[in-house]
Amino acid sequence: MIQDAFAHNTYIIRRKFWNFLHQGFHIYDAQSQLIGYCRKKAFKLREDLQVYTDDSMQTAILSIKARNIIDFSATYDVTDPLTGERVGALRRQGLHSLARDRWLVLDPSDVEICVIEEDSLMRALLRRNVQAAAALMPQRYTGKAGDRVVCHFRQNFNPFILKIALDFTEDHDDLLDRRLGVAAAILLCAIEGRQG
Repeated sequence: MIQDAFAHNTYIIRRKFWNFLHQGFHIYDAQSQLIGYCRKKAFKLREDLQVYTDDSMQTAILSIKARNIIDFSATYDVTDPLTGERVGALRRQGLHSLARDRWLVLDPSDVEICVIEEDSLMRALLRRNVQAAAALMPQRYTGKAGDRVVCHFRQNFNPFILKIALDFTEDHDDLLDRRLGVAAAILLCAIEGRQG
């Protein structure tokens, strides 16, 4: 059952309406079935996100933890809390992300296996500098392993609820571990959010 959570080709990550003390993220499959829940506490110096099977938060199925307390180009280790296995890591390209969000996906040995990048430089700059553009042009990202597209992240247009659709259907050879893709989508919701 737990393994099934990461056996899908499409996911929706939905951020609950923001609460002053924490943010909650629900993870759904293509049939709108809840397959995971993550809560991000406010005011934490070091990000430590746990993904659970549901919002009862009884069984953790994925851990996303920042390596350092405050880091402009933060690296987040992704582990399986049930086995202790290190799945890989996600590294935000801080300086590059000032203009256009960019993340590196690393394998368990910290070797780059994928790049996740915002759709276009022009759209990214508009989102950051024109408030109306941020509302009218939801963010889109593409994940590539070399020159092969392995996933897409698409933020839905909704002024109140942040939702990201994650699509692995082009990853026919399973080049990207679904757990890393889901972790990336959660970080895109939690850290990048809406530009503007």
